[in-house]
Amino acid sequence: MLINTIAQGSYQTNSYVLRRNEHSKDCIVIDTGMVNTQLLAFLENKDLTPVALLLTHGHLDHIQGTTDLRKKYPDITVAIHKDDAQMLTNSEKNMSKLTEIFDLFETEPADILLEHGDKLNFASIELNVIHVPGHTPGGVCFYAESEKSIFVGDCIFAGSVGRTDFPGYAQAKCHNQLITGIKEKILTLDEETKLYCGHGPSTTLRCEKKHNPFLNGDIPERG
Repeated sequence: MLINTIAQGSYQTNSYVLRRNEHSKDCIVIDTGMVNTQLLAFLENKDLTPVALLLTHGHLDHIQGTTDLRKKYPDITVAIHKDDAQMLTNSEKNMSKLTEIFDLFETEPADILLEHGDKLNFASIELNVIHVPGHTPGGVCFYAESEKSIFVGDCIFAGSVGRTDFPGYAQAKCHNQLITGIKEKILTLDEETKLYCGHGPSTTLRCEKKHNPFLNGDIPERG
């Protein structure tokens, strides 16, 4: 599997383009950015056709390119976890209504609503859906088991974990939920698994088990 990382916009959101091999023209896009000029240019320059847009969660900085991709690639399938589904259609839930910096954003509903344990197959690539709520109610990771690769969105970062201090969140409860989900569903995978994060550099499970202070007890729980 070929993985291209495209960091976009003021939040430097990582969009990932997945292909079976260098000869493949069909691809999967995981997450978009606030600005998607680079992503669209990459797809066009490589003559790729995204058959699916898989969203790790519904915050604005990961979904705003959904409209542009649907406009250019009308046959694309958009998927998000059922618990984040309203974030595509509701500017308050996707946080765009809570900031004065960005315009309100709403788009059409997803084509597929995901659940934990779903098995996806697009562009000859198999991915398992792992639900890890906390950063958002419907946060998911997409796990390519045969490739020892997992796309974790804002669940885990290199040396950190996702925020849970958003308006309307029960911060301590959501943080504990996130940490529990990571430990039970992600850290139990092969230690050589590579983590592709929603922002910043990629990392490995082995590295995070050893060095991530949120996961090895070096810092107190948030709350």
